[in-house]
Amino acid sequence: MLNIVKCDSILISLNICSGIFVLMTIQYKKATLSFKVIGKGKSVILLHGFLENLSMWDDLVNSLSYSYQVICPDLLGHGKSESIGYIHTMEDMADALETILNHLNVDKGVFIGHSMGGYVALAYAEKYQHKIGSLCLLNSTAEEDSEQRKQNRDRAMTQVKLNAHRFIKVSIKNLFRPKNRVIYKNRIKEIQEEACQMSLKSIIAALEGMKVRPNRESNLNRHKESSLIIAGKKDPVLNYDDLKQMAKRNGIKLISLPDGHMSHIENKSELSYFLKHYVENLNF
Repeated sequence: MLNIVKCDSILISLNICSGIFVLMTIQYKKATLSFKVIGKGKSVILLHGFLENLSMWDDLVNSLSYSYQVICPDLLGHGKSESIGYIHTMEDMADALETILNHLNVDKGVFIGHSMGGYVALAYAEKYQHKIGSLCLLNSTAEEDSEQRKQNRDRAMTQVKLNAHRFIKVSIKNLFRPKNRVIYKNRIKEIQEEACQMSLKSIIAALEGMKVRPNRESNLNRHKESSLIIAGKKDPVLNYDDLKQMAKRNGIKLISLPDGHMSHIENKSELSYFLKHYVENLNF
C-alpha cells in the first residue's frame, strides 16, 4: 500500500508492508533521501558503507527491531537516495542524516556505521555531539586516509570513469576474505548488481568525500565510555593491527571477528550477538 502524506511542508511517501516497517523518502537540498524505520523504543541508527545501501542491515534489523526503533538511511548517492553534487563529504552525509533524524524527532541514538558509514557517524558526532548516545565503528576507522590511500582513491576514480561496472565488481569482491569470495559468491553477485545501479557521479562523489575526511579520533575518544570498535582479523581493506592500536590509545573496547571487511555477511551470527548485547547494555 502506498500513502502520500505531507508533514511540515515536506513530502513523504510511505510504503507500508504488513505493518512491519515503513520506507520513507524526504527532500534534502532538492535531492530525495530514502530511509527505513522499524520498531519502537531507543533509536538505533545503522549506516551502510561505500557501494552498499540500507538493505545490508536486513538480517540485523530483524533482531533489533523487537526492542528498538531502528533507522536505516540510504546515504547520499547510494540506494534510492540521490546525489547533491560532485563531492559528498562526510559532513554532507552527516547533514543529510540530521535532516532525517530531525524529522523523526530523534534527540539521541546509538550510531553503528559500517566502513564509510563509520566515517559518517564520526562526522555526525562532531557536528551534532548532543545527539550521540554511543558510537560503534564496524570495519571502520577514525583515522584519515594515508597518502597512499589517497592515491588509491584517485586511481579508483580513474577506473570508475573507464568502466564503472568493472570497478564495482572487483571492489566488492575484494572486501571479502579470499576464501569467502567462493563461499559467498551468490551474495557477492547480489551486492554487485545492486551497486551497479549507482551513477558514476555518485561513486566518484563518495570517493572524493572519503579522500578528504580528517582524522576524527578525538570524536571517538570523547565518547570512549560507550564506544565500540568491531574489526575483522583478515580485513583486506583495514589493517587489523592498526585498528587494535587505535582502540588501545583511545581506550575503546575492541571486538575481533575472524574474517574480512564484510562482517555482517562473513560473521553474521557473531556480529548479531555482539551488537544486540552492546545496545542492550547502553544507558542514555
